[in-house]
Amino acid sequence: MKLVRTRQELTEIVTQWHKDGETIGLVPTMGSLHEGHLTLVRELDGKATRRIVTIFVNPIQFNNPDDFQLYPRGLDADEALLAQTGVVDVLYAPDETQIYPPGFCTRITVSGPDKMLCGGDRPGHFDGVATIVTKLFMQTRADIAAFGEKDFQQLCIIRRMVTDLDLPVTILPVPTVREADHLALSSRNRRLTAAQRQQATHLPQALQDCLAALKAGKPVAATLERCTQTLKDAGFAVHYLDLRSEKTLAPSEKADPGTRLFVAASLGDIRLIDNMPLA
Repeated sequence: MKLVRTRQELTEIVTQWHKDGETIGLVPTMGSLHEGHLTLVRELDGKATRRIVTIFVNPIQFNNPDDFQLYPRGLDADEALLAQTGVVDVLYAPDETQIYPPGFCTRITVSGPDKMLCGGDRPGHFDGVATIVTKLFMQTRADIAAFGEKDFQQLCIIRRMVTDLDLPVTILPVPTVREADHLALSSRNRRLTAAQRQQATHLPQALQDCLAALKAGKPVAATLERCTQTLKDAGFAVHYLDLRSEKTLAPSEKADPGTRLFVAASLGDIRLIDNMPLA
């Protein structure tokens, strides 16, 4: 595996790969890697002949400067973890000048799906995500890119963007990877104290109980209200808990196949998100 820090070196590598008839698989990350990221890498088996993992903590998708500063970082550990897989060809870890050079003033603007769920209380977040993902698609010239379903709204927005802008890349969705106690794997989990980590187990449990009630025919609004109160009683600040369409992200008043529970809740200043399909 080769560590690449500049756009020029990356361009030379991917240009040669395409000349040789290789296909490129991409896993974009912000680092602090865990088993969920490695699962994305493995999901490219048989779908690409070359694999690139990118690490870049993207400043323009953070609406809270403190959150950006506190985001966990550890390039040496991430590099060692990826090298152990034996299947990653390039780790691309550019600094900010390689992504946003002096005078940078162009962004992708997302409409519609960005105004709901996480977009509601994180203004500009998905514009930042769309911009960095587009730039990474262009710099890596990826043929296929893997994204986890844990960030399901992000996945939907990226799919829409690829369609709307005619970007020549296939999006590969990968189911959420969870800890033994069912907490969704996330780099932010590392910021949880021991007590908060124990509290965090109430999040997936509450979602599972909520799904079970919905499948049993319980009223949607009342069931969501009970689940929200359960999370509050467990010490969470609940930003939203919604049942929505998987295709459009529109709110759903019926617990039908093709709907999904979405939640964002904080323990202290650490925001956790999760989602689970009804089917």
